[in-house]
Amino acid sequence: MDEIIHHLAVFVANLWQIHIFGEGNTRTTAVFFIKYLRTLGFDATNDIFAENAWYFRNALVRANYNDLKHEIHETTEYLELFLRNLLLDEKNLLQNRLMHVDYKEMLVREPKIEYKTSEANIENRKVNIQLEKVNIGMFGEKISGISKKTIQHMEQLCDSFDENEIFGRSRVEEVTGLKNTRASLFLKELLERNIIQKVTGHGKGKYTFFIKE
Repeated sequence: MDEIIHHLAVFVANLWQIHIFGEGNTRTTAVFFIKYLRTLGFDATNDIFAENAWYFRNALVRANYNDLKHEIHETTEYLELFLRNLLLDEKNLLQNRLMHVDYKEMLVREPKIEYKTSEANIENRKVNIQLEKVNIGMFGEKISGISKKTIQHMEQLCDSFDENEIFGRSRVEEVTGLKNTRASLFLKELLERNIIQKVTGHGKGKYTFFIKE
């Protein structure tokens, strides 16, 4: 069964990488994969995909990401954990932070938690956790110093759009609940930080994520 799990992980990672489904590639890949698994006799449902959407997407990224200069290689180990939970009903821990390319260094740098701390420090710790979630495999230090509210809106975008998906202000308003002016200011900040980039040939005011420098 280990070989089958590995084969399926490689298959879905390669399928996602070629971006065959255009807009909504990750979501459509998940739907296709569920149907494909059912043809193989597996009782696959959407539940685990819905509950671990961020993990599934980031596992696909890590299965295709290489940075040979820093000895980072593509790996399907995180996808395989996901698939073992899906197909074998295992209870492997699916944590996004484990996929962070600097995770080991983060453990070394991580300060000891003081149990007697102020309310303000607790709030800061919550913000840092959210930063890690958005930062995974995507934006690096570009989000340093961004407000907690902006981070929340970024999470909403990342949950709704694939990395190559094209979107405009109206879609941002729909996803985040921001009004016209606030949505424009939000997009302006993301542009200035090179988190998103303008896209031509698709009408005025269209953007996509700018993940790679």
